[in-house]
Amino acid sequence: MGKKNSIKHLLIIRLSAMGDVAMLVPVILELVKIHPQLQITILTRKRFEPIFEEIPNISIFPADVKTKHKGIFGLFRLYRTLLKLQLDAVADTHNVLRSSILKCFFKFSGIPFIQINKGRKEKKLLTKKINKVFKPLKTTHERYADVFKALGLPITISQNNKLTKPKQPVTTKINLKNDVKLVGVAPFAAHKSKMYPLSMMEEVLALLINEKNYQVVLFGGGSEEEAILQDMADKLGDKVINTVGKLSFKEELALISNLNVMLAMDSGNGHLAANYGVEVVTLWGVTHPYAGFAPYGQSIENSICADRQKYPLIPTSVYGNKFPEGYDKAMETIAPTQVFKTIVELGKSNN
Repeated sequence: MGKKNSIKHLLIIRLSAMGDVAMLVPVILELVKIHPQLQITILTRKRFEPIFEEIPNISIFPADVKTKHKGIFGLFRLYRTLLKLQLDAVADTHNVLRSSILKCFFKFSGIPFIQINKGRKEKKLLTKKINKVFKPLKTTHERYADVFKALGLPITISQNNKLTKPKQPVTTKINLKNDVKLVGVAPFAAHKSKMYPLSMMEEVLALLINEKNYQVVLFGGGSEEEAILQDMADKLGDKVINTVGKLSFKEELALISNLNVMLAMDSGNGHLAANYGVEVVTLWGVTHPYAGFAPYGQSIENSICADRQKYPLIPTSVYGNKFPEGYDKAMETIAPTQVFKTIVELGKSNN
């Protein structure tokens, strides 16, 4: 695929989801550090652009897969536009139908096009009901790095790649107290089987706000989540703030970068916080960190998992969309006091 450092302009494809897009950050930070000659264009959703703003030599090419780039003709139009960028190689870190169609088009150009190996076979063994092979798999960060290595851009991912905090101060649109430890809480996930019961989450928040100098900031999206979180904030008082509908995504990132600890499910918010070096506590229901989606640079102790003695088939799927009857209750085996104690211990070491 060419000699090392022969690639000057690299296209990286990662269209969605937010967590997977965010997981690119520490890998790209290493990439630009080791290969500073690279110009990188990322093909992704326009709304994800703020995630990469602090990284040098990066530009975003927004994919509009719902209108302009929809369907095979839209993807061909996208391909013709991408050719004008004078690319030297394409790193497909998504490997879905859309990007595979783009790969077919790129064959005509002679531009090297490498797709990620998602490890579907070993993930299937990890999630089997019978003869499950329960062991840690290669992380998504490592799988991303493998794509660049195949293009002649080898990197070894360190644990020290952090984004600098955004230049703007923490937003004044919400009522943050002075001299407090900020704990972000993102209680939602794509599937309910990956969500900690909201009643138990309220217990965690109640314990936190009874601690001296702690304030909780709630993250979510959409009108339904906004209503739920606002109700939670109203119950618990002014030490709990709902941010939904009050901040732009860029402002959310600025706030996340200033957290002492982030509490998240197996979801995107944990990855966003990890990119700034924030301590991230993640809660896992029917999914498991062994599948390779744990946030970057976090201790394994920060991943609190449901009880596998009671629910031995965990992980039941990679994304949490498949599980046997009753396994939607797996999260209930994680005690609120355990979550609280983990957060406080991390808060003590993170001043």
